[in-house]
Amino acid sequence: MTEFKDGLKAGIPIGLGYLSVSMGFGIFAVAGGLYWWQAVLISMLAVTSAGQLAGVRIMTTGGSLASTLISQLTINIRYSFMSISLSQKLDKKFNGGKKLGLGFFMTDEIFAVASMRDTVTSAFFCGLSVLPYIGWTLGTLMGALLGNILSAAIMSAMGLAMYGMFVAIVVPETRKSVNVLLAAVIAMTISCIFYYVPVLNEVSIGISISISAVAAALIMSLLKPIELPEEESE
Repeated sequence: MTEFKDGLKAGIPIGLGYLSVSMGFGIFAVAGGLYWWQAVLISMLAVTSAGQLAGVRIMTTGGSLASTLISQLTINIRYSFMSISLSQKLDKKFNGGKKLGLGFFMTDEIFAVASMRDTVTSAFFCGLSVLPYIGWTLGTLMGALLGNILSAAIMSAMGLAMYGMFVAIVVPETRKSVNVLLAAVIAMTISCIFYYVPVLNEVSIGISISISAVAAALIMSLLKPIELPEEESE
């Protein structure tokens, strides 16, 4: 029980952050034509900000299931790597069934907090996941209901909140690293090409997002490969 309580305490700031951010998603989803309960259901079943945003855009623009699958795989595959990394710190009682169930709640912030511990128990991880999940779902509900009340003009303006969140995530990193800035510029350039160039602008948004992200990462890996320390390279 102590481990669970420790997890709950550690998840408080994440839950509060998710509460505000997910309101932007709720507003964005309703502005795109979804019902409030559809937005809430997406947040309950996905728990991935970037993936949800991309998924809603594909749905509202009439994208195919294939483009949805590819975009979600590209955007969310990082959670698999996070899970693999965190698995090295799990205690012996954290068995396969618990991994399968609790792995659903893996997010960037939850991974960051959990990875700071020497040993991660299932009770701690469960407690850590509770408030972020509630905050993400409740925030979406609040945003979606708010979207049904506000005028179309305000809705359109507040729909930009979700994009603002990603800008807030990327900009600080670009100030720390020129390589991150270059990668972002390359991805934006490729995305603009898909948007403005004839024939290419007929490619679904899900596919174009995936290609832009993968191409930018590939180009940067060739131009600016990360050099491993001598001990690791050996």
